[in-house]
Amino acid sequence: MSTPKFLNVAGSTFHQELKRRVNDYFTKSQKPATGNFGLYFKAVLFWSSYVLLYVHVVFFTPPAWIAILECVLMGGLTAAIGFNVMHDGGHGSFSNSKFWNKIAAFSVNALGASAIMWNNKHNIIHHTYTNIDGVDDDIEIKPMLRMCATQKKYKIHRYQHIYVWFLYTLLLIIWVFATDYTKYFKKKVGSVPIKKMSPFEHFAFWTAKAGYYFMMIVLPIMLLGFVQWMVGFLIIAMLAGLILSVVFQLAHTVEETAFPVPDADINKIENEWAIHQIETTANFATKNRLISWLVGGLNFQIEHHLFPKISHVHYPEISKIIKQTCQEYGVKYIEFRRMRHALVSHTMHLKRMGRV
Repeated sequence: MSTPKFLNVAGSTFHQELKRRVNDYFTKSQKPATGNFGLYFKAVLFWSSYVLLYVHVVFFTPPAWIAILECVLMGGLTAAIGFNVMHDGGHGSFSNSKFWNKIAAFSVNALGASAIMWNNKHNIIHHTYTNIDGVDDDIEIKPMLRMCATQKKYKIHRYQHIYVWFLYTLLLIIWVFATDYTKYFKKKVGSVPIKKMSPFEHFAFWTAKAGYYFMMIVLPIMLLGFVQWMVGFLIIAMLAGLILSVVFQLAHTVEETAFPVPDADINKIENEWAIHQIETTANFATKNRLISWLVGGLNFQIEHHLFPKISHVHYPEISKIIKQTCQEYGVKYIEFRRMRHALVSHTMHLKRMGRV
């Protein structure tokens, strides 16, 4: 499938007005659009906590119950680092320094995933073609899950709203050991070709993978034994996978979000890009400061999709501007007051996709 285009709606000023108002906010507040001290403190806190827990579990052999608790914390920190550090860095919003943005973005290599493959999958494809079947790799979980009506339905999908939670725990494991390599060798993300990798990028890909496997598999097995490693690794990876999956899926695969289909004749989406992003995206629990802090503002997913170059620390403020502009232009702004409401909507969406 070739990538679709978006309509240039004649006379539409919606996107331009959004950008003008958000730019005015930063001009008047005299704040940089990138991260601040709070974000840098959080990055140091999360990474130092992760390293200290790793060192204690692997080199100091604590009692089993303490080791299990520490692995649970490491699983949560894996997701938190991805949300708060890698994600902002990958979008160039962590810092106004290109160097620190790259350090933040490539920190995901230490967690097992490839920053190079992530950039192609997430920044280039998902952020452009959100919820478009056949292009957006985030909704391509076939054949086990049917995420939208245009995907083929199998009998097993009748129960997908039940077994999906176990599948979500496997995200990081499959990502680290399978899908990164599928993209690397096929040179595609789904049906979309990725740009040619430089010799340094090939070297970085394999070096990062080898380093992760040594630190998270070889060394722990050598020091702790296979069974102890397996239990600890599965706790970390499966908890991180569940958290990552849930947060990203609540943003796009709920009852209220759209799954646009390009016009068959002209291969265009019947919307301008900005409205497409809003119609395919949902916010949740935006008043909950703890959730916002932990998930790196990804509960403000509408703001993120419209302005990915702006750090998540600014989303609570610019969300007021975006919501007001949507009201004025008659654009539906999808938001769940509480996270549990979004979870229910996601579950009901999967249930419906399994039966219609």
